[in-house]
Amino acid sequence: MVQVHPQFITDTVGKKLVVLPLDEFNAMIEELEDLEDVRLYDEAKREDDGSRISLDDYLSQRKARKNG
Repeated sequence: MVQVHPQFITDTVGKKLVVLPLDEFNAMIEELEDLEDVRLYDEAKREDDGSRISLDDYLSQRKARKNG
């Protein structure tokens, strides 16, 4: 887990904001992107029906659709 050391500030209209050191922000974004990758992988696994085609077959089908 990323350790963060937030600072809280309030702007001139009273809106509260959070400030993080750049390295902590970047680490937090990287963690979030990793979690999103896991979520997308899990979703793809749930939707996988097991059917596959070779790349050559896919390219042939794609070419046929373009010319078709």
